[in-house]
Amino acid sequence: MPVRHPHDDAPDTEQDFVRLAATPAGTARDVLIADLVVAWLPMAHRLARKFRDKGESLDDLRQVAALGLIKAVDRYDPARGAFAPYAVPTITGELRRHFRDHSWDVHVPRRVQELRNRVRAAHQDLANRPGHSQEPDMEEIAAQAGLTMDDVRRGMAAWDSHSSLSLDAELVDSGDTYSLADVLGRAEPEYDLIDDREAVKAGLAQLPPREREILYLRYFEEMTQSQIARQMGVSQMHISRLISRSCAQVRAHAGTGPAVRQAA
Repeated sequence: MPVRHPHDDAPDTEQDFVRLAATPAGTARDVLIADLVVAWLPMAHRLARKFRDKGESLDDLRQVAALGLIKAVDRYDPARGAFAPYAVPTITGELRRHFRDHSWDVHVPRRVQELRNRVRAAHQDLANRPGHSQEPDMEEIAAQAGLTMDDVRRGMAAWDSHSSLSLDAELVDSGDTYSLADVLGRAEPEYDLIDDREAVKAGLAQLPPREREILYLRYFEEMTQSQIARQMGVSQMHISRLISRSCAQVRAHAGTGPAVRQAA
């Protein structure tokens, strides 16, 4: 007599699991696992739908549930009993770990996440208590949650860390329409050149005046080698050799990496 299941999405695959348990690692086992996953996937999707109101897309939740199902199929031992009672906690646990580890925009240690959840639950219990009209204070929350005051402070500090504020969000009461990104400082690209310029000063001072002028025209006036050659009355190849030799001398004197770019 076939095994009856409480849900239509729980197929009768008992014999398939017996074969899987007797199949060694390899292609044949992989095929059996894939077939069993496909058979039980509707159940995994049903479990995923229970978490759809927690801010994650249903497609992402289905993928997480499918991962839990694969683990359940691979690790299941038919001697333990029916598959569904074993698979449901495995899949649900995978979904809960997903929310715990991946749904926070700002990384928060697991201990602090747990404190945040306990503080939030205690706050809601107190706020919903009949006759409690005021905002619960920290002492009440600590007593309700069974936490120390320090733990309550940590939990409250993490309260808003579950989601982050977009840099495109408009500032409240700013008087103007500009976003948070508009008031943040930006790195000055010229700062990266300060060390390089200081490193090459002494080396440039050791060059003959003509070589210093050539480097100045090439790297500060951004003239091409051909333009410098015409201005100097020499060949472009001669200018190229002078630039290469001068740069090598400056780098050697600075004792660092390429302080002046090589000519193209």
